[in-house]
Amino acid sequence: MDSTSSNDAVHKFDSVTLLMFMGLLVATILSIWIIKHFRLRFIHETGLSIIYGVIVGAAVTYLSKKGESYEGMEYEKLINQSDDSNLTEEALLRLLSYSNSTLREYTCKRKPDTVLGSKMVFNPEIFFYVLLPPIIFHAGYSMKRKHFFKNFGAIITFAFVGTLISTFTIGGIIYGVVEGLRPAVIKTGLDTRFTFQQCLWYGSIISATDPVTVLAIFHDLHVDVDLYALVFGESVLNDAVAITLANAIDEGDRGEESVGKVFGTIGMFLGIFIGSFVMGMVVGSVNALITKFTKIKEFPLLESTLLLLMSYTSYLIAEALSLSGIVSVLFCGIFQAHYTFNNLSDDSKKNTKQIFEMLNFISENFVFLYIGVSVFTRNFSATQLNPWFIVGAFLAMIISRAVNIYPLSFILNLGRKHKIPASVQHMMMFSGLRGAIAFALAIRKATEGTPQVQIFLTTTIILVMLTVIGCGALTLSMLRWLKIRVGVDDVAETQTLSTSSPLQFRPGIGTVLLVRATCKSF
Repeated sequence: MDSTSSNDAVHKFDSVTLLMFMGLLVATILSIWIIKHFRLRFIHETGLSIIYGVIVGAAVTYLSKKGESYEGMEYEKLINQSDDSNLTEEALLRLLSYSNSTLREYTCKRKPDTVLGSKMVFNPEIFFYVLLPPIIFHAGYSMKRKHFFKNFGAIITFAFVGTLISTFTIGGIIYGVVEGLRPAVIKTGLDTRFTFQQCLWYGSIISATDPVTVLAIFHDLHVDVDLYALVFGESVLNDAVAITLANAIDEGDRGEESVGKVFGTIGMFLGIFIGSFVMGMVVGSVNALITKFTKIKEFPLLESTLLLLMSYTSYLIAEALSLSGIVSVLFCGIFQAHYTFNNLSDDSKKNTKQIFEMLNFISENFVFLYIGVSVFTRNFSATQLNPWFIVGAFLAMIISRAVNIYPLSFILNLGRKHKIPASVQHMMMFSGLRGAIAFALAIRKATEGTPQVQIFLTTTIILVMLTVIGCGALTLSMLRWLKIRVGVDDVAETQTLSTSSPLQFRPGIGTVLLVRATCKSF
């Protein structure tokens, strides 16, 4: 195969792959319309995306033409050249350009694969630099700030303290399963050793909740606004905390383990989080100042584009400085919504809301499609699907969620005027789905190719599918069983929140002005 024909073939299959995903997105959109039109509640759009992906992934794997992937053929040709001592400088650069995971998978397995399937493997860098930023920014930009800040203390507690509790709980349980029960585990084929820090890293990524399915149903049914704010706020900040914590643990996974090293990792996490928060705040404030003190609002197209680019810039700056782009772009979105949004023209206010909502919708469904496709296109081995580890991780996930929600809710209720009722606590416990963040972190780590991270990846895919499809289908039944309020008018609740303030009961014109000023500040 000469260079020209090889490039043409790669270009052709790239086009076919993109066409396939575009077709899946179109089918998903039409299916979502049917679901919303007929008000079907037994399945949600994200679960549907995963199911579509699984079907297409199975078809590609078992029905398409078998053959060596183009990466494999090119790699073999380069290796043959190197054996003959005729490896040119250009060929050496091309050889080094292949990722470790691609070379390791090819040299270890060296078995035929589907040509199309080899082009459909999830690329984590595309997720982190293309798909994830609009999802996180939209979460901050579209946040219902009044109810968010009303429950801010509880949200921060669940997101920070709860994620740390969940991380150590999952890591400890999994470490106990694979090491404490090692003689029994070896009999099932899992003879891979795990360090406590590796289990802790897995605990951090699987602690990243992604209740997009539940939140979408909450939105459609207009559930209790405090429940929505708690679940939404916790999930948004929890993702940022989990990603930052996972990176900190990964950076600290060097040398011998010790208690001091654990505290050092926590300190690194706090430093990264605070630095990322400041970066997002600074970029959001700069954009707010530009829109306030210039006349750029006379050109809505430029104004909307500037907001989009500045927001993405906050993500890239943080990543370039080895901080957390997720934390940076999240708080940039919050600052943009609170300050920049009020300076925009009417056209830009409408345009930015619609643009980010559309990007969020496309990115989320694209990711869940990819998760479904990857089930059959990654060629998992039997040792990576060990039932001991999967069951242990599933039980650890449930236990950690309970240890997170119920004790923290009890402590918070000691100081809250508006208590978190038991029904809301149960619903928060149920809403701890795992999704795109956990999957992307696992697949990015899987490029190392070690047996441990491959087991982490396969277990994560199973947990994501179980929680997204299973919990998504049972959400409506849980709302009815727990007697959660639905059909709540957000505007009426906001007015009630304002009029229920203690300031209202103090007579005088000064009180009225203070109440109005307080309401406007939100």
